[in-house]
Amino acid sequence: MAAKRKQHRALPGFGLSMGYTLIYLSLIILIPIAVLFLNATTISLAEFWETVTDARVVASYKLTIYTSFIAAFVNAIFGTLIAWVLVRYEFYGKSIVDALVDLPFALPTAVAGIALTTIYAPNGWIGQYFEALGIKAAYTPLGIMIALTFIGLPFVVRSVQPVLQDLDHQFEEAAATLGANPLQIFVKIIFPAIFPAILTGFALAFARALGEYGSVVFISGNMPMKTEIVPLLIITKLEQFNYAGAAAIAVVMLVFSFVLLFLINFWQWKTTKKYQVS
Repeated sequence: MAAKRKQHRALPGFGLSMGYTLIYLSLIILIPIAVLFLNATTISLAEFWETVTDARVVASYKLTIYTSFIAAFVNAIFGTLIAWVLVRYEFYGKSIVDALVDLPFALPTAVAGIALTTIYAPNGWIGQYFEALGIKAAYTPLGIMIALTFIGLPFVVRSVQPVLQDLDHQFEEAAATLGANPLQIFVKIIFPAIFPAILTGFALAFARALGEYGSVVFISGNMPMKTEIVPLLIITKLEQFNYAGAAAIAVVMLVFSFVLLFLINFWQWKTTKKYQVS
């Protein structure tokens, strides 16, 4: 039997690649998270519970989770619409619009927060019209949602856009030939194909919003029990040199985020498997 030729690969073999992967993940993610949990254990269980169940902390949990969910949900709808327009239509200035989608990635979050506050303040360009209608945007939960929507939009657009680009138009043409109307084509053919990507974008936008600080701290007003988000509360604890308290609050948010992302990824996997089988 002729000896098999040695297969040359551009990258190292599985063992070496996996070793590099584990080392990198440990240094960048696992070790910092482990240190966070260790800092939280420097206080007793009773003190930990008292810290994370304080009325001010619970109010910040509710506000952060609520506003992050609403912002991610809005982005899931309008981000999908923007991705659809960018993929399915040709128009003048399309490349500029496509580049604008990534602007929240490049713009420093503090700059974004100052700009949004200037625009939506009661005397701002847009805020003055809201004020005339009796709607206050800046320094309210609505302002927080606006900021979180701004920073989360690219995650949905960039998750859905490549899936739409790879979608075979022949299935849509075949359905139209068989008498399906545009709504039926979208519901039966297009939406099942892009739904996992929408879920991915939603999860990324939601996770990003949970930890956002720079763009929210200016427009929120930072009023305890009203517009104080969890990241700001953690910063406040750190400024007071209460490292264990800050770590305890961060651990709760970390566990919540992990469980939520796990459930969303599991739902995405089940949805993808369902549509592949059918």
